[in-house]
Amino acid sequence: MNRLQKLFKEKKQNILSIYYTAGYPELDSTLKIAQKLEEAGADFLEIGFPYSDPVADGSVIQRSSQTALESGMSVKVLFEQLKDLRKQVNIPILLMGYVNPMIQYGVKEFCQKAKEVGVDGVIVPDLPMYEYEDLYKQDFLDNGISNIFIVTPQTSEERIRKIDELSNGFIYLLSSSSTTGSALNISDDITAYYERVKAMNLKNPLIIGFGISDNNSFMRANKYANGAIVGSAFVKSLGESGSDYLANINSFIKNIKG
Repeated sequence: MNRLQKLFKEKKQNILSIYYTAGYPELDSTLKIAQKLEEAGADFLEIGFPYSDPVADGSVIQRSSQTALESGMSVKVLFEQLKDLRKQVNIPILLMGYVNPMIQYGVKEFCQKAKEVGVDGVIVPDLPMYEYEDLYKQDFLDNGISNIFIVTPQTSEERIRKIDELSNGFIYLLSSSSTTGSALNISDDITAYYERVKAMNLKNPLIIGFGISDNNSFMRANKYANGAIVGSAFVKSLGESGSDYLANINSFIKNIKG
């Protein structure tokens, strides 16, 4: 049982995850931000490894990725930054990004290195489920890395149940099929989608992402899931805080948690 699985065993509701881009706003800020987020009360973190074509991301995270890449961030640099991760941070850590950098690094090597530095899971939105199952599943399992699948309002019940079967962390429930940074959608159709998935009584916890930006949207998401992910709003806050970005993290988390 990795740290992520232990978290969901011990905490069932109002789980807060924070996403941020590795190497943003400064190349060496990755671990400093993780420490501050844990101190402020985040339950687990998603550290994005930037990519030049982040197709699922809105403008805020796209800009942060571009800044990080221009500063010299890469998968290799990120793993080097995380070598002392578990001396300083205790909460679960996931890496989130796109499949191309993983394949360039080597998926097996990526999983081995993730285990070595203390990473608990990976979210790769453009990794096809059949490729994971046929080519990479054993590499993830051998290294205790949870692969997190994404569900959208258009995902069929058959596919959701297949995802639940393959998962051993949580299911990432998108609030819409748009890019990151869109407002949380609580229309009648989306509410029915949340309730439909919740009523399936899946074995894995549900975490809602895309559009969570304040206490109101965080609490609304928690009506339908075990927790929620704040991404674009936090990355935007880092960019707007200037040199005070570390000092402002505590108040940001307090505002989200209420």
